[in-house]
Amino acid sequence: MTSPTTSKHRILLVEDEPNFGIVLKSYLEINGFEIHLCNNGKSGLEAYKLYDFDLCILDVMMPQMDGLTLAKEMRQLNKQVPYIFLTAKGQKEDILAGYKHGADDYLTKPFDTEVLLLKIKAIMKRNNSEEDAVINVADQYRIGQFTFLPEKRTLNIGGKVHVVLSPKEAELMSLLCLHQEHVLTREQALRKIWGEANYFNGRSMDVYLTKLRKYLKEDPQVQITNIHGNGFMLEVKPLDVSVEVVVEPTT
Repeated sequence: MTSPTTSKHRILLVEDEPNFGIVLKSYLEINGFEIHLCNNGKSGLEAYKLYDFDLCILDVMMPQMDGLTLAKEMRQLNKQVPYIFLTAKGQKEDILAGYKHGADDYLTKPFDTEVLLLKIKAIMKRNNSEEDAVINVADQYRIGQFTFLPEKRTLNIGGKVHVVLSPKEAELMSLLCLHQEHVLTREQALRKIWGEANYFNGRSMDVYLTKLRKYLKEDPQVQITNIHGNGFMLEVKPLDVSVEVVVEPTT
């Protein structure tokens, strides 16, 4: 299964009521979003593992895996993607449970679809502005023995310039640093830097990743790890130090 390339924001909608799910999917598509609809929590999690989503809308009461459990599983895979809970349960304790599971918002059924649309746009606008601000504001990143200075586009080590990166290399390095120790999906990087996630841009990004890995070899603890079927992760791993045990002969 391959993920279609698009510049639209992609939303994962997990809803077990078939008619309501189809109607909501159509409404959001009319308003410019690409919607991937799943009818239970298990299929929703599988889709989340396969594709890159900008936001998730999760029903709480679902077969095979409820929305709260699904959200917990999603958070372990990627802490960056925001999500909204939809549920018929509107008690205070239910709403609090949703927020405690990390939800960005919570709507009880029935709800006004225009209200949902405004909430989606507000969350996406906030997340995009926060990510842009972090990339632009950060003066430097520490990565093992390296110091990366985004404005100067330099990787420094030992207080000296190790390499001056090209603009694209620096943009990719900034995203990797921003997501350090967390997964940066291929599609997220492609759409952020190249504007579109297609085959040719993907090959171009692979070339830049190879260059960054070469630059980072100076510190064996620093690695850009491939996360199969998902993306990459900038990691600082402890060195594997083996200890030789010497047994003194007894007399």
